[in-house]
Amino acid sequence: MSSQYDAIVIGTGAGGGTLAMHLALAGKNILILERGPFLPQEKLNWDTSAVFLDNRYHTKEVWQNKEGQDLHPQQAYYVGGQTKVYGAAMFRMRAEDFGVIRHQGGISPAWPISYADLEPYYTRAEELFHVHGDLGSAPSVPGGFGSSFDPTEPFHSKPYPYPALSNEPRMQTIEDDVRRLGVHTFPIPLGLKRNEADPVASKCARCDTCDGYPCLVHAKSDADINCIREIMHLSNVTLMTNTRVTRLLTNATGTAVTAVEVIHSGPGSAYGNASEQSKSDALSPSRSDRTATYTAGIFALCAGAINSAVVLLASANEKHPNGLGNRSDQVGRNFMYHQADALLALSTQRNEDAYTKTWGTNDFYLKDSDPAYPFPLGQVQPVGSFHHEMMKGDAPPLTPGFVLETMKHHAVPWWLTTEDLPDPENRVTLHNTTPLSVEDVQPGVVGAHPSGDTGQTNQSEPVTTNAPHRIQLAYMPNNVKSFDRLKERWVDVLKKAGHATAQVPLHAYFKKRIPLEGVGHQNGTCRMGEDPSTNVLDVHCKVHDLDNLYVVDASCFVSASAVNPSLTIIANAIRVSEHLLQERLR
Repeated sequence: MSSQYDAIVIGTGAGGGTLAMHLALAGKNILILERGPFLPQEKLNWDTSAVFLDNRYHTKEVWQNKEGQDLHPQQAYYVGGQTKVYGAAMFRMRAEDFGVIRHQGGISPAWPISYADLEPYYTRAEELFHVHGDLGSAPSVPGGFGSSFDPTEPFHSKPYPYPALSNEPRMQTIEDDVRRLGVHTFPIPLGLKRNEADPVASKCARCDTCDGYPCLVHAKSDADINCIREIMHLSNVTLMTNTRVTRLLTNATGTAVTAVEVIHSGPGSAYGNASEQSKSDALSPSRSDRTATYTAGIFALCAGAINSAVVLLASANEKHPNGLGNRSDQVGRNFMYHQADALLALSTQRNEDAYTKTWGTNDFYLKDSDPAYPFPLGQVQPVGSFHHEMMKGDAPPLTPGFVLETMKHHAVPWWLTTEDLPDPENRVTLHNTTPLSVEDVQPGVVGAHPSGDTGQTNQSEPVTTNAPHRIQLAYMPNNVKSFDRLKERWVDVLKKAGHATAQVPLHAYFKKRIPLEGVGHQNGTCRMGEDPSTNVLDVHCKVHDLDNLYVVDASCFVSASAVNPSLTIIANAIRVSEHLLQERLR
């Protein structure tokens, strides 16, 4: 089947979903390709064992690490991508993050754009994703507003569109005591649809199964609910699910992409303007020797930092022997995903708060409290939801469940993040560029919906995945000393405030100290810059060597900063959409 579209958007996560929405609302004829189905709305969305221990909503793909050992990525292949299972913390990068920063572990390089360039799009991103936050008394600063809470907060041209979530009793007590020590705290900006002024009308119930869980009631702002479902039935939009892109095809001169090649699997559906016959023909299950191709004027690759690099590498041809856009040999390199860990602070005081991720601190973001260590450390925020099952990975064998349950009621979980640095040897590599695939299943919308079973009952949506070990993700940690100091600083603050009799790492949360499996913050594999010899993308996220191919996700990141990347991905996608609509799709 071949049909001409104005643009084809590959992937529906923070970047792809946002880009597709803006192109669609501008009236452009677009095709959206998503390798997974819609994530099922089922009771198991809120089952801790299913989500965190059984990895119910993560792919069954097997990658390999630097040593060639099995790697089971926490990658979500659904409409909405990783935003279906993210924590919805919507931070702007600090203004300093766009410039050169010297860390103990090396240099965080400058971006080709500044915070001022991205600020208007941050504002629009906060509006699109219903971000709840508070700048306090919001003192006027050049260009807009500052924050009376957080000295590191960059200027905002507008205040947050929705008010911040309030603290529950335990977190309020800790915040009050920490502030008495002189620590600055701020309300965490959250993409949760909570109406505290009228809880009866609120989508968000402020439950204890939020951070890292899919939202059963669709109260979490994600790229599926906020973007794709707003446009999927428009006459100028076609959405194909269960559709994995195998490679991009170019013209004979290798100067432009002409088509995208895909494998369809299972009962994936086409929504929007495709004819009934074409829907049926296009979505017949296919194998690696039976593919479909689609053509367009513009192609936007938004598959996430790892898989976008995989598609480019897999698209090697005579004119691009090392992969599309890889003249610089930078495709797949400079992978980053943060130095991060969850930490449990235990005390004699009980914690019965349901949702705890309501305030944090950036006092250590740009500098250590010790002038003798002139390097940034990072950010501290609580984990949103916590259950005793998350401790099973750290507990000694045969530890009774009631012991873990008791610990849970005396613990507050914290999430600490330090910037890791771009290293060309931290990279995505593809073994065997032939588009081999296997068909797996993952939870789908058909079948039984049990309330407590975490077995295979509802795993009924086939998806094509990469052949085992085809993808290699090599990573060597860096900037670790600063991360260790951040932990020491925060534990010291909690002890002085009387809220940490003891502390233990919580490795089970995101699986063993956000090891390589925890790829939720993946970024940096196709960085943008003005020099084609050292960068993959230009400042508009167009591949330097191809006239009509854009990469619009966290691949373009030049540095990782020490904040959650989602809002920056969304803001940049809006920026790129504006460029496309003004310059390429008029």
